[in-house]
Amino acid sequence: MNAFKEKTVLITGGGSGIGLAAAKQFAAHGAKVLITGRRKEVLEEISVNNPNIHGHVADAGDPETAHRTIEAVLDRWGRLDILINNAGNGAIQPLVGTSAQSVADIFAVNVTGPVLLTAAAVPHLAETKGAIVNMSSTFGSKAAAGLSLYASSKAAVEHLTRCWALELAPQGIRVNAIAPGPVETEFLRERMKLSDEQIAAVKDQERQSIPLGRRGVPDDVAQWILNVADPRATWITGQVIAVDGGLVTS
Repeated sequence: MNAFKEKTVLITGGGSGIGLAAAKQFAAHGAKVLITGRRKEVLEEISVNNPNIHGHVADAGDPETAHRTIEAVLDRWGRLDILINNAGNGAIQPLVGTSAQSVADIFAVNVTGPVLLTAAAVPHLAETKGAIVNMSSTFGSKAAAGLSLYASSKAAVEHLTRCWALELAPQGIRVNAIAPGPVETEFLRERMKLSDEQIAAVKDQERQSIPLGRRGVPDDVAQWILNVADPRATWITGQVIAVDGGLVTS
């Protein structure tokens, strides 16, 4: 139960969903966890209820926050062992009608943010021989109409994962990605901006498409974040692991 004792973990987008589930699991296994998000009151409530989890207000899509976020971890605990690039943005966006802003909004959170945060984290992860876990999606490799912006941003995450794994291996840093399928979070409402009727239709279609017959829950995915970040997983890097009930194969 103490696989992560004395380890420090940074999770972006940790105020809800998969990020929060992972934070709680890391903390239960002895880690000190810094979660980021934009809602100060939510982060404060999580921190009050979980003494090993500390909230830090930061927008993952703002390039100015990367170094400040790393400094927040170091100021509190003096080290960084594990970075989880979990914050995500998305939209159902047909090609016709796409604007430069809609492209920029998705890639700022899903690609630019993780690139800059990881670059700032590398010197400190090198000191601890740490690990990076990037969050992709089933749609990083599976095509879907109306998801070209979101899917291509996640495809970028997967290739960043492979390139970083090669680049950072000499420093003892492992880099892997998890590609979740549809999970019961507020992503469809808060990020995709879908109505209740649209959400119900999407969920019904997804259940029919997933071979195991159900949408996931955050803990399904969080467990695999811990698995690849585990200090004992010393010989796995550059991998993208699907946790999606078999959706990517359907």
